[in-house]
Amino acid sequence: MAALLASAAAGGAAQAASSSLTVTTLGRHGVKVATTVTVVAVPSGQTYRIASGKRLSLAAGRYIAMTDIWEHGTEGLGTDTIGAQVVRVSGSTSVTLDARKGKPVKMSLDTPADVTGPPRISAQVCAAVSNMPDAFSAGGWNYQGALYAIPNSSKLLQFGYMAQWTGKDSYVAVKNATGIPTAPSATYKRSGLATVHFSVRSGTEMGEQVHTALQAEPKVDDCTTDLMADVRDENGPYTATVHVTPGTWQPRDDISGSDGTGVSGGFPKVRTLKATQNFTQYFGRAVWSPMHYLPMVAQHEVAFIPGAMIGDPDVGADDADTTKETVVLTKGSTTVKKQTLTQWGTGDAEFVAGIHSAGWYQLTVDAHRYHPGITFPAGMLSSRVTLDWHFKADPAKSMVAPVFLTRFLPTGLNSRNQAAPSSTTTVDVSAGRGSQGPDLRFTTVTAKAVKVWSSADGGKTWKAATVRHSGSTWQATVHNPASGAVALRSEVTDAAGDRSVETVYRAYAIG
Repeated sequence: MAALLASAAAGGAAQAASSSLTVTTLGRHGVKVATTVTVVAVPSGQTYRIASGKRLSLAAGRYIAMTDIWEHGTEGLGTDTIGAQVVRVSGSTSVTLDARKGKPVKMSLDTPADVTGPPRISAQVCAAVSNMPDAFSAGGWNYQGALYAIPNSSKLLQFGYMAQWTGKDSYVAVKNATGIPTAPSATYKRSGLATVHFSVRSGTEMGEQVHTALQAEPKVDDCTTDLMADVRDENGPYTATVHVTPGTWQPRDDISGSDGTGVSGGFPKVRTLKATQNFTQYFGRAVWSPMHYLPMVAQHEVAFIPGAMIGDPDVGADDADTTKETVVLTKGSTTVKKQTLTQWGTGDAEFVAGIHSAGWYQLTVDAHRYHPGITFPAGMLSSRVTLDWHFKADPAKSMVAPVFLTRFLPTGLNSRNQAAPSSTTTVDVSAGRGSQGPDLRFTTVTAKAVKVWSSADGGKTWKAATVRHSGSTWQATVHNPASGAVALRSEVTDAAGDRSVETVYRAYAIG
């Protein structure tokens, strides 16, 4: 039932070991219990892991010893006692962490009637050294009434704990303390919580099972950093609601394939939530499309990184799915370079082609989802994306090409990213420029015209959609077929004649 969360990050060469430390761990009945002990040097943060009762050779000095004393119980139940002690090591030094001194960790909430069990509590003690209070920790989880902590007032320690109550909704409270309190407890009211709604859709992911969670991410790292509350772990689509203490939270999802192997997932934007605030985190909304990189011109070359070609815009470019793509650069009727790349297992593969004269160039990219060893779900959406950029380039001038990436967001789809048969769908369309960093000139380019087409036969034929400009976005009216899937294509042009064409095949389904 318990999970050891100890981490070790040894740093630098150890000093000459002239002394030793032996840590004995006793259970709640006074009997020795075998544990893994994390030992951290003060103030360097050099870290060791050793079995309890074993002698650890060390240089003389001050250290922190910490562990989770987990004891088996009857019928699979057991207890966790988290403890730490600051000790000065000189010669042969021994210290005992005694679970009998542990005090129960308690968190209370005015839970609704559908919450019938005690909260699940995750807790850890951290060595607050080297300006990294969350870097060295030991801890575990258990249900309230079976989790204890040994008090210690040292300012070299922090204690973080998170409680989760589960009913129709989940309720999560998190707290950090300097030292380990003599009575680690906290009381909360539902009226003071914020609310996060998880909306998980299906059809776009490389796998079907979606594990969603919330992690504590305080603005200044402390011992609650990355304590995690599970939300749901099952096949999409689904919705879930979590009520949390105000603060900064990181939503996340992890996607598993048909064999249970993790294939994707990611970390959306960290959210700072106030009391009573409501926020919805989407995962898997159609349409998945290119999100980040644009062609670059520098040092007599055109370069392009075809990463983030197919990804969830609600999650972010850093967590896009892996792809395999063919990239072609042409000038007029001349092919400058053609190359097939894969983002699987290689990081960001890069296309680079030398150019020798100024003029109009065309860069095309044909990207497909690619993940060796897994079977994609039947009917997966956004399975293929193409880009066709037409822009003027001068080998003597460095710049980010004046082209665009399109974001399609169909409205009115159901939780499986389906539109009703023979219906009409409004697709919000935005033309963005991504971000390439400060190294190259990033010119301001304004979209002059946006056109949109749809296809019901996989791109064999296309129908123009009616497009209306509204503020910084456009709305396209798409007439849906009776069955199958819809592909979307956009063309964005500027006043100078630069043109960006983007196509997403199987953008959304009909059902």
